[in-house]
Amino acid sequence: MVERPGQTTLSRPFVNPRLQVESEATSRDGSRKLLFRLHDGLHIETVIIPEKNHFTLCISSQVGCGQGCRFCMTAKGGFVRNLSAGEIISQVRDVQQRVDSEGGMPLTNIVFMGMGEPLANYQNVVHALDMITDGDFGLKISTRRVTVSTAGLVPKMADLGRDTRVNLAVSLNAADDNTRTRLMPINRKYPIADLMAACQRYPLPPRRKITFEYILMKGINDSMADARRLVKLLRPIKSKINLIPFNEYPGSDFERPDQSRISRFQEFLADHHYTAIVRHSKGQDIGAACGQLRAKLRSEDRGQRTEDGCLVMED
Repeated sequence: MVERPGQTTLSRPFVNPRLQVESEATSRDGSRKLLFRLHDGLHIETVIIPEKNHFTLCISSQVGCGQGCRFCMTAKGGFVRNLSAGEIISQVRDVQQRVDSEGGMPLTNIVFMGMGEPLANYQNVVHALDMITDGDFGLKISTRRVTVSTAGLVPKMADLGRDTRVNLAVSLNAADDNTRTRLMPINRKYPIADLMAACQRYPLPPRRKITFEYILMKGINDSMADARRLVKLLRPIKSKINLIPFNEYPGSDFERPDQSRISRFQEFLADHHYTAIVRHSKGQDIGAACGQLRAKLRSEDRGQRTEDGCLVMED
């Protein structure tokens, strides 16, 4: 190739293979789960979620996950590898093209709440965010409509606030160290005090809040004492709370609380002036919770059967 002025040549050839749809399932509520096959034969999950006047897309950042959260099915398969920036972007691009070709509602919201811990794949995630939110040459998704969720990798939270303008969500799930460590091993390395200090330092854009995700589990973190601890813990932080009733699956150690207990917990937070929304299940009939379709495929490959669960997602 002849190199012209102002041009540079690549130092080596590269390939960015397209994702292949291994399977697709559509829920009665309109949610659609895609199981993508990667170039090396591994699989990731992406979920298209219909909202009132738009679609939200839940995407993955890793194959598997190494955080070991006890309530998460993805964690049961362990960490396999990081996704490249191209593989992350491709999830959005492929679904965006699919939605546009169908007409109807646009894809406007992206949440990094699928398989993997986004901040553990930091450089690739930030590179992908740059392209997803670029208004000139990228996918033109507003940073106000992109949310990155973390289990609490404290050192990388400051980097995310410096390098991007997207929304931050923190998977909290308990307001005391004993309970959170039981649920989330990362709390041993970055306990709640460190996590809250990082949240207080986080450079929030004007009029935005940090979302705290709180999965309610029967007899674990759903008492009024837990609610009081949560109110006190989040008082110094501009925050809103997503209450997510646990979605049971075979072999899980946890149960969903009774509806009356969920409502009482939410009302207590509201009485103390918090925006607290109960996020309802979507895709229950297609196994849309993180890791379930991939786990089902792996089990079928072994001649076993895995039951489906459901997905809870943020708007």
